[in-house]
Amino acid sequence: MKKASVISATILSLLFGATALATAQHDQQGPGDDRGNPKPAKQAQPARPQLQSRPQQGARPAQNQQRPQQGARPVQNQQQPQQQQSYGGVFHGGVQANGPTYGGVHHSGVPQHQDQVRDGFMQSRAGSWKNEHQDWRQRGGYNGYHIPDNRFRLYFGRDHFFRLSGLPLVFVGGQPRFQYDGYWVTVVDPWPESWGSNWYQTDDVYLDNTGDGYYLYDRNYPDYPIAVTVSF
Repeated sequence: MKKASVISATILSLLFGATALATAQHDQQGPGDDRGNPKPAKQAQPARPQLQSRPQQGARPAQNQQRPQQGARPVQNQQQPQQQQSYGGVFHGGVQANGPTYGGVHHSGVPQHQDQVRDGFMQSRAGSWKNEHQDWRQRGGYNGYHIPDNRFRLYFGRDHFFRLSGLPLVFVGGQPRFQYDGYWVTVVDPWPESWGSNWYQTDDVYLDNTGDGYYLYDRNYPDYPIAVTVSF
């Protein structure tokens, strides 16, 4: 009996020691599955890229460069050519506008603006055309340039009318002289006082030869021939 008690005590000691040893090994190895195998470590997931904040609706990105103001024009280094503002500049190569006037017209005879054109024509307006008018017979005959017949038929006569406004114009001795078809035409007769004061702007006129010389006719007043002379 005593021997059996000793054997039982020895077996219990061995079981107790084995259990304590297994518990110590389990504590050293860390957590695992039920079979004692360690659990695999979880792999670190890649970090998700952060979403960029979207600009608010209607907001525009700031620009470093400033936009030019509306209506502003870039500065040009080269100066723009000045526009001709005078009749003389247009017709006669830029006559200077300064200087005295005679009868309201520029001293060169070249009108520099519309007022001088009007003043120039007013100088040759008749007070009584019937008393002041003279045809070429009364003047002793025409002594100016004779236009060749073939040229005359192309650009002269009652079927070839034009307006004085816009033609090269100059005043000589108070009388208007204009350029037409390459010829200079000088008015030597006064124009009737019954005509409109701006007839040279609004009326159609033509040049004709009645046999004794050249005359200027207004289509609105065909019974009033105005004696003219032609030159180059």
